[in-house]
Amino acid sequence: MGMFTDYLENKLVDQIFRGQAYTFPATLYVGLLTAAPSDSAGGTEVSGGSYARVAVSGSLANWAGTQSAGSTSASSGTGGTTSNNASVTFPAPTANWGTVTHWGIYDASSGGNLMMYGSLTASKTVNNGDAAPSFAAGALSLQIDN
Repeated sequence: MGMFTDYLENKLVDQIFRGQAYTFPATLYVGLLTAAPSDSAGGTEVSGGSYARVAVSGSLANWAGTQSAGSTSASSGTGGTTSNNASVTFPAPTANWGTVTHWGIYDASSGGNLMMYGSLTASKTVNNGDAAPSFAAGALSLQIDN
């Protein structure tokens, strides 16, 4: 289950309670990490070998409503959980990417801010020539109500 970073938590508190405008990104970018991030630190993102974050726009079609995985209607559930509705596929590696242990969601295609993150169910070593890594629909799960 994914967690919010301090960055995003602070933006939400300021927006909701303190009247400070925050422009939510229209597109989120899913990345892979080889070292664990935390609420306040970004971990180590994969680099080189054709690696690139994958763009997933914010929409009812791309992210499940809180009532059920795969839902494409407005959220009406009680668990505060969402997940990706479609697979998220990275470019095929053209060099060794190392052992991927975590995923992150960023507000930019490079640089930017880590907003959410989670650990993989099992670490995955990604080498040159491997098939393009991907997350199946529903594999990136985030919960607001915990």
